[in-house]
Amino acid sequence: MKISGFTIIKNAIINDYPIIEAITSILPVVDEMIVSVGDCDDGTKELIQSIASDKIKIFDSVWDPALREGGKVLAVETDKALAHISPESDWAFYIQADEVVHEKYHTTIKAAAEKYASAENVEGLLFKYKHFYGVYDYEGDSRKWYRSEIRIIRNDKNIHAYRDAQGFRKKNRKLQVKLIDAYIFHYGWVKNTAKMKDKIKNLNKLWLDDASSELRAELFDYNDFDSIKKFTGTHPSVMQKRINEQNWNMNLDVSQKKMSLKKRALYWVEKKTGIRLFEYKNYKII
Repeated sequence: MKISGFTIIKNAIINDYPIIEAITSILPVVDEMIVSVGDCDDGTKELIQSIASDKIKIFDSVWDPALREGGKVLAVETDKALAHISPESDWAFYIQADEVVHEKYHTTIKAAAEKYASAENVEGLLFKYKHFYGVYDYEGDSRKWYRSEIRIIRNDKNIHAYRDAQGFRKKNRKLQVKLIDAYIFHYGWVKNTAKMKDKIKNLNKLWLDDASSELRAELFDYNDFDSIKKFTGTHPSVMQKRINEQNWNMNLDVSQKKMSLKKRALYWVEKKTGIRLFEYKNYKII
């Protein structure tokens, strides 16, 4: 049983993506790591080349600015990276530039991949998520944050990235997946305010015109959240250097709940039962 890792990246340094941490966090699980590097304005390719691993295979790509609607360019680039994986691999492990896997889940991930390798009806493995916010001490606690997503897919050329590449489909139908007891740690919302505004401005250009991107970035405020909670666990070891170098602080009010009456009711049900009513799922758990 073989697993290929794959990811896409553009302007990792400008946007302060933890891409090194993302890649190295899954290297122990994969047999090769495909990294598709877009046309960058910084030293992203050199950054990837600095990772000391013979598993890494770098491919150059040019992102089409015309594919802005709905973030389609992200799906196109993800499919490009997917096309480079070895035909000998059973699975493809997708990691985004701001996602990291805790080393404590490596054994679980490999065991699940082994278990379902010959089960052709299992088209993907579904991961749980932790979304961090502002600093490394807070995590998202509301329906705003998706709870699960597909991150390992079968090596099937009919499977493709869906919409803005948050998930995958096969010939435009939802994949049949198994939920595994492993988390993706998502750090996309952990930056100081200035860097966060820059990232929002640059990233939103994949969906919006430049003027709209600028406005959204300027209006961003970390205090404008619906619900968060304190994180009490441990972070992946590959993130420790970044955590130690954090040079900004935030004191956010975890008692704050900015929700409509309907969302408050749904939130209450979820916290009491663990069930998220009317949850959007881009997959079918079997």
